[in-house]
Amino acid sequence: MSQPEVSQDLPPWRPLLKAARQREGRAPQARWLQLATVATDGSPRLRTLVFRGWAGPAQLDLLTDGRSSKASQLQADPRVELCWLLPKARSQFRLRGRRLEPEAKALEAARRRHWQQLTPSGRALWGWPAPGTSLQPETAFPLELADDTPMPKHFELLRIDLSQVELLELSGSPHRRRRWRAAEGWIGEELNP
Repeated sequence: MSQPEVSQDLPPWRPLLKAARQREGRAPQARWLQLATVATDGSPRLRTLVFRGWAGPAQLDLLTDGRSSKASQLQADPRVELCWLLPKARSQFRLRGRRLEPEAKALEAARRRHWQQLTPSGRALWGWPAPGTSLQPETAFPLELADDTPMPKHFELLRIDLSQVELLELSGSPHRRRRWRAAEGWIGEELNP
């Protein structure tokens, strides 16, 4: 369950993203985004994460296992790009920004809130062995972690502060492409598709 929409002044792309997500209905993939980071060797890395809610008008929350390679990559280079494909809406949102490091007290409160919002089966992932390590035949993978399970240290919040958003609308010909930049007050610009 994600937190309610933030009511502060929203950038003009936020209502467009909300409408596109609503067209997906209850499909779980409406919450899936692809996160691109840069590895320490300079090569690109891509993976799918689940959108967990808005933390501000242009800040979104994702969760990860702090033992994963993406966590260390984001410590070394906080820049990210997200791609959010919403097929029923025939829309692709490309979101560029960087990982924020909120103040410790606010970060802990947000982590706790997200941990409590997870279902027992959703929490189970943080009871699994470290991602990317060798699989051992006797390894246990819990199916659920109870509500009273303490939040593990490796339960990590990724708060992304967006600086640029592009929308590619794939219906019609030609496609329509627009860009908004925080540095320009989120004023929209039409682009060639």
